[in-house]
Amino acid sequence: MIAIRFLVLALVLALTGTGSAAAAEKPTMERVKALTLKAAEVLRADGVDKARERFHAEGEFREGEIYVNVIDPNGTWLIYPPNPKNEGKSVLNVKDAQGKLLVQEIIRIAQGPGEGWVEYHWINPATNKIEPKASYVKMVPERAVITYVGLYK
Repeated sequence: MIAIRFLVLALVLALTGTGSAAAAEKPTMERVKALTLKAAEVLRADGVDKARERFHAEGEFREGEIYVNVIDPNGTWLIYPPNPKNEGKSVLNVKDAQGKLLVQEIIRIAQGPGEGWVEYHWINPATNKIEPKASYVKMVPERAVITYVGLYK
């Protein structure tokens, strides 16, 4: 069991990179939802390639533990600011620390109701500990992409 947890932690670290320190002000669920919806509007208006630069830059869409993720419905990362070298990789079968098929759940929410919350356990780059996290998910049907933003609880 310890070996499995170590492997999950190693995978999470490899996928997330080192991350940045948490912002001074703890983000709220309301802020995360609003940011996800705003990111969806940017994607709808500008497309993935133009949005990538905005989402990677520190500022409105990336601050501390808050950043915008974008995947396609096949589970391929299109935008991943903490570790851009992982963009283009499939994360469809990535599991959280408790074995939940996280990306599959994100896709299910996006393709079902179109938006909503997904809760899971992920490594917080600010603490290097696995912590409960919730992400707000939004489908952008005009671009056939899914965007989500998460926060540690």
